[in-house]
Amino acid sequence: MNAETSDLIAQRIEKVNALRQKGINPYPVRFARTALAKEIKDTFVDGEERVVAIGGRIRTRRLMGKASFANIEDLSGSIQIYAKRDDLGEEAYERYTGLDLGDIIGVEGKTFRTKTGEISVHVTSCALLAKCINPLPVVKEKDGVLFDEFADKELRYRQRYVDLIVTPKSRQDFILRSRIIAGIRSYLAERGFLEVETPMMQAIPGGAAARPFITHHNALDIDLYLRIAPELYLKRLIVGGFEKVFELNRNFRNEGISTKHNPEFTMMELYQAYADYHDMMAITEGMISTLAQDLLGTMRIDYQGSTVDLTPPWERITFVNIIKKYTGIDFETITTVEAARAAAESVGLHPDTDLSIWKIANEIFEERVEDKLIQPVFVMDYPKELSPLAKSREDNSALVERFEPYIVGREIGNAFSELNDPFDQRARFEEQVRLREAGDDEAQMMDTDYINALEYGMPPAGGLGIGIDRLVMLFVNTASIKDTILFPLLRPE
Repeated sequence: MNAETSDLIAQRIEKVNALRQKGINPYPVRFARTALAKEIKDTFVDGEERVVAIGGRIRTRRLMGKASFANIEDLSGSIQIYAKRDDLGEEAYERYTGLDLGDIIGVEGKTFRTKTGEISVHVTSCALLAKCINPLPVVKEKDGVLFDEFADKELRYRQRYVDLIVTPKSRQDFILRSRIIAGIRSYLAERGFLEVETPMMQAIPGGAAARPFITHHNALDIDLYLRIAPELYLKRLIVGGFEKVFELNRNFRNEGISTKHNPEFTMMELYQAYADYHDMMAITEGMISTLAQDLLGTMRIDYQGSTVDLTPPWERITFVNIIKKYTGIDFETITTVEAARAAAESVGLHPDTDLSIWKIANEIFEERVEDKLIQPVFVMDYPKELSPLAKSREDNSALVERFEPYIVGREIGNAFSELNDPFDQRARFEEQVRLREAGDDEAQMMDTDYINALEYGMPPAGGLGIGIDRLVMLFVNTASIKDTILFPLLRPE
């Protein structure tokens, strides 16, 4: 904190003390607001005087002796207020002119239009509702472009409350995020899906290949895991007869932090009985394109210099063929780890020595293919080794009925024709346990209760997960997942 800022804070604290000495509470209990800035402007009628009570934060002010103008801002927008010393009285006007940028005030007054044509509120009374002690960052505008906005990105993440005050785009982006989530709920409810809730603390973390966070329950004296996915619980509900279920959930994976990853993230996961992965493709492209049309007014989105067309149907291509398309490597002809390693080295990669053929293929896909997938595409028919919970293809048991939707070089979801054979599921869990015992801390644990559930019979089903944070990245045109999470995880200062 520099000396100038320190002096401003001291001055503002002194103003708080001065008000208290006069018996005025600078943080009153309530203010009865009757209107919002946007609503006043939208409903204004010339010649019609309306008495309103509005509340908001002072963003600009212009003091002119016996009269002054200011702009206050609420969530709906900004509106100009006009105050005169003759209307408020000497003492009240002095308090009014002593307000600072950032102060939250409540104003009562009458609506009118100024000589310059701006809809405003003529103040008849004003109350300080919350003193802004810390000065807000200065935001400047030139030729309609904002600059000097809270420029330190990390500080914006650490102090999101300030970012939301001074950065209009941040505010609008998070409003859009909320509307995307509401739109997903509406889309699925209209199609008969039931929203449910499943445990966030689990004795056995399952449903994904990921390292979990561990916590401890004192009363039961047992370790629990924060869920890495709700999948196995949602499929238990399919067993129980809930034929269409979904959950908007928080997942926790003990992994690195990047522009694409946050250890705590939001997923939408759904399951539908008597459906398969083709049905999940239809839901995915239908839901995302509908959200774009409803919320953005178009299915063609500008993203980081590219125009992305979300209009269905999206391209469908197999995992093997998309690697072949972009690298020339054909994994249908590779039968040994040595050949797979040589193929990887031909495109500049050097896989770990303990990787299998298909894990080497996946590394090639992630490093040499993913970033080329700008337009929406369903990458489908993955190797069984990479998908322990998906149903095998009937014509090729080495592959499974799984797809991942990719847009702008990022996987935004995952979907299966769900495995409902308890014998096959047990064998796959046993293989995961073997991998875990060999040192793979992302391999899944044996979940005997889930197998027990399958033994009661689960109908054929399709399942789909969509990463909400990554979807929002697309809609708000940002390259960093931290811009879509109100309070992303950061290293402590």
